[in-house]
Amino acid sequence: MRGSIDGLGSSAPLGEMLPAAFADDVLAQHFVAGLDEVLAPILSALDCLDSYFTPSLAPVDFTRWIGWWIGADTDGIEDDEPGSEARLRAAVAAAAYLHRVRGTRKGLTEAVRLAFGVEPEITESGGSAWSARPRGPAPGEPRPRLHVTVRLADPSPADTHRLDDLVAAARPAHMPYTVQVTAAERTSPK
Repeated sequence: MRGSIDGLGSSAPLGEMLPAAFADDVLAQHFVAGLDEVLAPILSALDCLDSYFTPSLAPVDFTRWIGWWIGADTDGIEDDEPGSEARLRAAVAAAAYLHRVRGTRKGLTEAVRLAFGVEPEITESGGSAWSARPRGPAPGEPRPRLHVTVRLADPSPADTHRLDDLVAAARPAHMPYTVQVTAAERTSPK
């Protein structure tokens, strides 16, 4: 949280801006010095305002707020987890792109990868084809379906609910879906 910072100097001290009649007035100088102390954090934030809107540079609490504001998927990113800050910043930085590709396989893959840190396995019923003859067979399957599988090192029931919510939001609106979270195969050291 931002607030007053002891000893932070103002980038625009008010005492220097007073008319010449108040330049030697001790009371006026002390009064505006108190205002300088209150205004210094605000001026400091305004001086580097562009950094607040760059997820890799902004303070973590502000990044989380920006993520909420723009609709980034930051659910499941807890502050006390290792690597959570990097995942939060990546989710916020990718939010605009994910909104643009929402409802596509690529968008769903990227959303799951950002949320869980693994590549999902996606099977779907759609397809595309080209034919020189009219009235050719339609590609894909007649009934729409989508299935997303995520393999995690230590899955929990909460991961299934989180994946279900994520797929419900990122899938094509008309597509029925199923999700599955399974344990990743462990490789034995040689």
